[in-house]
Amino acid sequence: MAVVNHVARQRIKLLLIFIIFAAPIVTAWGMVEWRIGVPDETTAHGSPTDQVPSFELWPIAPMSDAPVSEGRWILAFDCSLQCPERRDLLWRMHRALGRDANRLTRMSIGGEGEPLPGEALVAWRETPRWSQPNKVWLIDPEGRPALAFSASVPAADILDDTQHLFKVNAR
Repeated sequence: MAVVNHVARQRIKLLLIFIIFAAPIVTAWGMVEWRIGVPDETTAHGSPTDQVPSFELWPIAPMSDAPVSEGRWILAFDCSLQCPERRDLLWRMHRALGRDANRLTRMSIGGEGEPLPGEALVAWRETPRWSQPNKVWLIDPEGRPALAFSASVPAADILDDTQHLFKVNAR
């Protein structure tokens, strides 16, 4: 009887080991299949920029002496409507990046007035068909547009997306 009891105990231990290793897989499958416990929120407030060409192909001409820095992310803003207010919000957003602020260059396309600190002023040579008033684009250091933000997206959401991209794209 002691031998049967010992064998049964060993089988129960083996079964428990299988359950322990299979439980996370079964749980994950259930979460994916029935959408239980999966958040519905989106993390990106901007939209991907499929129709926007590489930054080198943008039809822009410099208006100020501040160059757009190579090897940095670029926050380009089509300054057509509510330009001073939006430029100020984007400047404050840039400062809110803290120690990562040096990874970003701001660029205002169009508009009037003096550039804010750390901002380059440029103008469209010709307005491209993919441009929209008050649109903001976040361009990676290699010149590829990463995200586009419509005029309705608050600067705090642009800051969230920028911080996330900086986090997942180490220097």
